[in-house]
Amino acid sequence: MPTQDDFDAFARVSGDDNAIHVDPDFCANTTFGRTVSHGMLLYAKLWGMLKKHDPSLTTSSQSLMFPNPAFAGEALDLSVKQEAHGRLKMRAVRVADGAECLIGEAEIRC
Repeated sequence: MPTQDDFDAFARVSGDDNAIHVDPDFCANTTFGRTVSHGMLLYAKLWGMLKKHDPSLTTSSQSLMFPNPAFAGEALDLSVKQEAHGRLKMRAVRVADGAECLIGEAEIRC
């Protein structure tokens, strides 16, 4: 489950401090009504899962889409599935309503 602290830390590291990610007061007046995760934070969490499993993995490319927002405090189901040798399917789905927040592929070097 991503937290506002995660959003804030990622903003500091990445330099992406857009108000939509870090300013709850600003976001209260937006369509979302609350802060939204950086898409690449979701990818970083998925990549972290892979690196815990096999620290030697490296990625050669990725193709990602972020069709729906992920919000602070809402549980996500993160999944990685091997499609073919060196090709992975990745997903982050909001548990509450099944909305896909990240869908994509990554190519890894084994």
